[in-house]
Amino acid sequence: MSWNNHSLDGCHLEELANRYGTPLYVYSVKTMENKIQELKQAFTEAYPNTRIAYAAKAFLNKAMVGFVMDQGIYLDVVSGGELTLALEAGMDPERIEFNGNNKLAWEIELAVKEGVGRIIVDGYGEVELIQHYANIYKQTVPLLFRITPGISADSHDYIVTGKKDSKFGFPLDLQRLLPEIQATQESPYTPFYGFHFHLGSQLFEPELYTEALDLLFTFYDELLEHIQVDFKELNIGGGFGIPYRPGEPSLPYSFFFEPLMTKVTEYFEKKGLPRPAVITEPGRSIVGEAGLSLYRVGTVKTLEGIRTYVSVDGGMTDNIRPALYQAKYHGELVGKDREGKGEVVTICGKCCESGDILIQDLEIPPVDSRDLLVVYNTGAYGYSMASNYNLLPKPGIVWVKDGKDYLVTKPQTIQQIYENDLDYPFKKDE
Repeated sequence: MSWNNHSLDGCHLEELANRYGTPLYVYSVKTMENKIQELKQAFTEAYPNTRIAYAAKAFLNKAMVGFVMDQGIYLDVVSGGELTLALEAGMDPERIEFNGNNKLAWEIELAVKEGVGRIIVDGYGEVELIQHYANIYKQTVPLLFRITPGISADSHDYIVTGKKDSKFGFPLDLQRLLPEIQATQESPYTPFYGFHFHLGSQLFEPELYTEALDLLFTFYDELLEHIQVDFKELNIGGGFGIPYRPGEPSLPYSFFFEPLMTKVTEYFEKKGLPRPAVITEPGRSIVGEAGLSLYRVGTVKTLEGIRTYVSVDGGMTDNIRPALYQAKYHGELVGKDREGKGEVVTICGKCCESGDILIQDLEIPPVDSRDLLVVYNTGAYGYSMASNYNLLPKPGIVWVKDGKDYLVTKPQTIQQIYENDLDYPFKKDE
């Protein structure tokens, strides 16, 4: 996305804020389409027998499911909720891949009953539960095993998932993993298809992927000494980094896929085996730069000699990432001259938490109450991780394309937050 503090895809930001209210998530459909096109050119069109599965956890609503279907790609879900939404929105279950480190019994039953295309096994005993429901519904569900190669990425600990100390996947321990793979052969409905790994998020080093492949291929060589299983599919996850502030790197997908696919091709050619299908699961890199957030400024509080706090009508409830793992964003005042004399301020939210800080030390023109603030590149994990802390409603979502705007998720109301609450049960009789 271009850093434009007036409009997005021909739609004026001030007009959108006035029409739909703030806080507000706004997405550029064109940006998402361009990302998909770049991804296809660098991956599925460049290498045969490959596919893309959008990682739903980055951002999902019914419109996004429709977008995924329209783009002809697959969908990666990690919960029964995401799976149910995808099915309700019309997604072909065979084009859904089900991930997650603690799949509940009802979630596995739903996935098996509906005939999802793949289940990514993530824990001990999961194969047995999948087989239980597969035998009931007579459904064949190909299985991949998620492994943790032991790769430490240069990112925040909360978004690094490929190291040995991780709640995700299986360590590359033949003694522990061999029985799990052997268990797939106990039912004709759960064929072993291959392996999956995801190293983390906001990654910028392709070497991480090739190092993980080296470890996986060494393990597969050892595995073949004990059991004969075909390696039909390899899912290399996603995690491709995006820029959040001006000057940060924006790397093309080919930067990651070229060395990765070279490594995969060389290994299987050397073994005299056909290369497996290769799947990638990007989420953030598709939607992150496509989205922005709009806020109205409220209180402006200057503490002389310390800092100026600019409060907005949202905060950690619609973007938890800065509070959760110190994520950095860039913002501007809509319509105000960028070249004007600036002051350094801290953008904070309205939650009753000292950690409710969206942007520290942001240089902007002099700010007034009711000014409109835009925060860029919030398309990933804003809405997905939004909460009702302090009983704040979740913002609405608007998509824009070619000068037209489309409301795709209504803003939540306060009444909707507490509609499931029941009255106090200990009332005294009047």
